[in-house]
Amino acid sequence: VQLQASGGGLVQAGGSLRLSCAASGRTFSSQTTGWFRQAPGQEREFVAAIRWNGGGTYYTDSVKGRFTISGDNAKNTVYLVMNSLRPEDTAVYYCASDPAVGLSTVRLSRSYKYWGQGTLVTVSS
Repeated sequence: VQLQASGGGLVQAGGSLRLSCAASGRTFSSQTTGWFRQAPGQEREFVAAIRWNGGGTYYTDSVKGRFTISGDNAKNTVYLVMNSLRPEDTAVYYCASDPAVGLSTVRLSRSYKYWGQGTLVTVSS
């Protein structure tokens, strides 16, 4: 599976962005797909995930109510819509995917085998 993340950019606080993660080589319908982010000098952290088989979306507490993860099976693409962005959301955002991620491990980066290259989101105050 190859993942291509896009959609990052510079936005003012309170603004919105939509990130996209397009997959090739295997459809998302057999995968769990997550978004992670890594700010300078910090460890990579979980942001959101979607489980295609059986449904289910998951968010870290700091983005609940502001970010929405969704998928388009026909386009084999997962989206992360980010609203009410804050300066602390500034990071490189990565999408990741794996067919074997379970409920108990969906927030762990080590659970995901396939990773995209990252897209930079910068939120100015």
